[in-house]
This record gives sequence, structure tokens and C-alpha cells, in this order.
Amino acid sequence: MPLFRFLCLSFNSFIIWHGFKFEVSKQNHNNKKKRITAMKSRLLPVIITAAVTSLATYYAANKLNEQKPYFAAHDGSSSSMAKYASYETGSTAKSMAVDFQPAAESSVKAVVHIKTQTKARTVASDDAFLRMFGMQQYMPSQVGSGSGVVISPDGYIVTNNHVVANTDKVTVTFNNRYTTEAKVISTDPQTDIAVLKVNEKNLSYMEFGNSDNVKLGQWVLAVGYPLTLDATVTAGIVSAKSRSLGINRTQTSSAIESFIQTDAAVNPGNSGGALVNTDGLLIGINSAIASPTGSYAGYSYAIPANLVRKVVNDIVQFGSVKRGYMGVVFIDRKDATPEQLSALGIDRTDGVYVDVVSANGGAAEAGIKKGDFITAVNGTTVHSVPELMEQVARYHPGDNINVSYLRNGTVKVANVQLKKEATSTLVLGANFRALTNDEKKKYGVENGVLVTDAGKGTLAKSGVKTNFVIVAINDVPVGSVDDMQKELATNQDIQISGFYPNYRGMYYYNLRNVNSGVDQE
Repeated sequence: MPLFRFLCLSFNSFIIWHGFKFEVSKQNHNNKKKRITAMKSRLLPVIITAAVTSLATYYAANKLNEQKPYFAAHDGSSSSMAKYASYETGSTAKSMAVDFQPAAESSVKAVVHIKTQTKARTVASDDAFLRMFGMQQYMPSQVGSGSGVVISPDGYIVTNNHVVANTDKVTVTFNNRYTTEAKVISTDPQTDIAVLKVNEKNLSYMEFGNSDNVKLGQWVLAVGYPLTLDATVTAGIVSAKSRSLGINRTQTSSAIESFIQTDAAVNPGNSGGALVNTDGLLIGINSAIASPTGSYAGYSYAIPANLVRKVVNDIVQFGSVKRGYMGVVFIDRKDATPEQLSALGIDRTDGVYVDVVSANGGAAEAGIKKGDFITAVNGTTVHSVPELMEQVARYHPGDNINVSYLRNGTVKVANVQLKKEATSTLVLGANFRALTNDEKKKYGVENGVLVTDAGKGTLAKSGVKTNFVIVAINDVPVGSVDDMQKELATNQDIQISGFYPNYRGMYYYNLRNVNSGVDQE
């Protein structure tokens, strides 16, 4: 290439030189002054022509031989004019590279490393036989770690409940290595969310995005502290929405799950970290992975930001989550047997099947009945129990929601006023209420229903007394009256397990021929 350019320039220099000689010889018979004047006037066009020719030749040579080096740095620009055709007639989609750098750099500043410590303690034995004799077991002190997201400049941090549950000390380390102790404001096992607070100001924080706008296939980043590493960013796409794994049921029986599923790499330690869109907005809190080994194996799951925001606002404002209930128990397609799917028409009808309706709940008052299929909440279509639970969980007791449902193929709309978790004298002839978060922490349990009045019906006749805490029915954890109704509706013979506060050991009661939990005393 340099030789070619040299020959081009030499050729043009040759033209200029011979043009000059020609003009000089031609003007020898004239006097010196006229010769110089004529030479200048005729030589100028020749020089200009030669110069233009040189530049044109140089440009053509560059275009013919232009190649980029193998290891050249990419400046981020694109010279490609190719475009991908869309499926819409007459339109094209611009091919654009996604730049994760701004979102990644801003996100790591707002994600913290959480470390926990739990003191040694004596707890009830996990062995059912030993529990019958009130025997306990010793648990040594433990340490754990996870991630969290700073959501305000004055120090509020959101993380997972399972990261900080039942711990005695929580410390957070920021991206700049600064470490300080954090206070657990409150936790919500139902959504697996916890809120912490540190006494700091002017912190880098992350803004909430709208998780309803999350689309399948969009790029996302997972930011956290996996495997005790420093802040780590991984990328992936949204592969599914409204996923339910049943994992939160290990913390509470009344779990609310509607995960965003991604293929961004998430490992132990990422729990409580951020799921971020390419604009740097928080669209989810990473919570779980699907793995046969305990480490990343393809899919990770995040709690949607809209649900997180509601829970956080309640905790900051009220100290606990104020959750409204419809008073309905549903059958999830995923959990239904083939016989149920066919007999109830679930396999050929869209929506969520209503199985049990509490007598004094908002749904019953609005006219919703067993056998209806709920298809939308406030205009948002729901196809599954996780989608429905996510929508309802955004509202408070006293809020009114429009519920669309199918009854015998006819579309109906009901205005349902959500209520606090109901107690009912029609459940085994007794009154109940769910344990508060403080009571759960005090008793060292993740869920439970307190018998506030044993009454004189089936429950009392079995030997259960007032103040008994029911933690499971037929070994299925229960944390609400609706949970109890669901278990009672599907089993005629049940075993209730629980404990009496201030008494050692677990107690078991067997009940025969219960009628869907309904008892008129």
C-alpha cells in the first residue's frame, strides 16, 4: 500500500515537472518578463489539475485497500447499514447494540453486601418423636450473607426476609468498603421482603421502575454479592413472568409468589440484590434460583418491583404490611389433579377457579361464588393464581377493586371491598387470627394461627383450648384462616399440630369427619 501511494504521487510530480519544462522552452524567444508572466498563467492550471489528480488517486487507493486491524479497539460506533426486517409489513427494526455500562456503574453504587450473625440458642427439636416429650436441641451461633438495595438517600435498604430472618445482628458494606450496622425495621415472609435502615445521609440509591412494563426477552442485569465476592453484575433476558415456585411456603403458608424469571446468573449471596433494566431502574429483588446443585443452573427469580414498593411503603409508614383480602381460596391449575381439571372445567376455561368463599369476606358480599372463574382485577387480566395474588397484594384493607369473572360462560363484574384477614366462628366453631410478626419472632416460628376463642364446637371437643397456636394441618403449614379453610375443605380427617405459648413441646390433635371447616356449634 505505501508503494502504491508513492507511485501515484511520483506520477503526478512527473506531470508537473514536464509541464514546467514545456512552458519554459516555449517562451525562450520572449523577454524575461513576458516569459515569467506567461509561464505563471499557464502553469497554474497544470498544477491544480495535478493536485486534484493526486488527491483523487490517494482517496481511491484508500477505499480499495481499506481494512481494519484484528485487535483494534471498538469506539462504540457502527458503520453497518444493515437492518433487520420486522414482522410488520413495510417496517424495519433498527439494529442497536445494548450498552449495559451506565446501568451497571450506577447500580453497583446502590447495592450493598449484607452480613448477619445469629446467637447460639435452644430450640424445639425437628424430630416429631422428640417433640412429643418436649425435648429441645442446641443450635450454635451462625453467620450468613446476602445482598441489599439502597432505595433512599437517608438509608432505607430492601432485601429478602430469608436473608435477615431471626438474626441478632445485621451489618452492611457499601461499594466503597464502608461498613456499618443496620436495623431491621420489619419483615414480610409472605413476599420474602425485609426493610433495613442505616443512619447515613446522601447515599447513592436506586429508583423503582414499573415492573408491569417488563417484557419477555428484554435485557436485564442482576447485581449483588454472590459467593462472598465483591459487587458482581451479570446480564440476561426476562424468560418468564408470574412464576410460582412454592419456595416462600418454607417461611409462611400464606406465601405470595409472582416471580420474574430470568437467565441472568445468580448464586448464593445474590439474594436481596437488584434486578435492573438497561435504564438503571430497579424492576425486581432477586430472591431464588432453580438449581439441582444449589448454585446457578440456568434460571433465577426476582420479586416484581411494584409488589416490593407496596410492601416497603407499608413497612416504612406503618411498621408492618397492611394487606387486603378477598376472602377466597383458589385452585391453581399447576396444583390441580387431572380429575379436578376436567371435572371443574379448569382445563377449558380461562381465569382462576374459586374453590372456597369465606362467608364474611369481601368476595362473598360482592356476590362471587364457588365455581366462578376470576379473569381480571381492575382491568388487568389474570390467568393464574400467582398473577391474581400479585394484583390483590398491592392493595390495602378497605380498598375497592373491580373483579371480572365468568359464571356459566357469562362475564360479570363485581366491586369487591378488601378486608383485613377475617376471623370466623364458622371455622370449627372457634375464632382465630394470624400471628403478628412480633409474635412469630417471639415464639421462633415462621407462621401460625392463634385460637382466640376455642368455643364449644368441633375444635374444643377435640381438646384444643384458647391461646393454642396452630402451625400445621396434616403437616401443611398454615398462617391464615384461609389456609385453614383450604386444608379443611379437602380433608375430612385431619391432624392439627401446634403449641401453647409458655409451655414446652408440640401438641397434636386428631379431628374426624370435619365438614369443610364449617361448624355451627
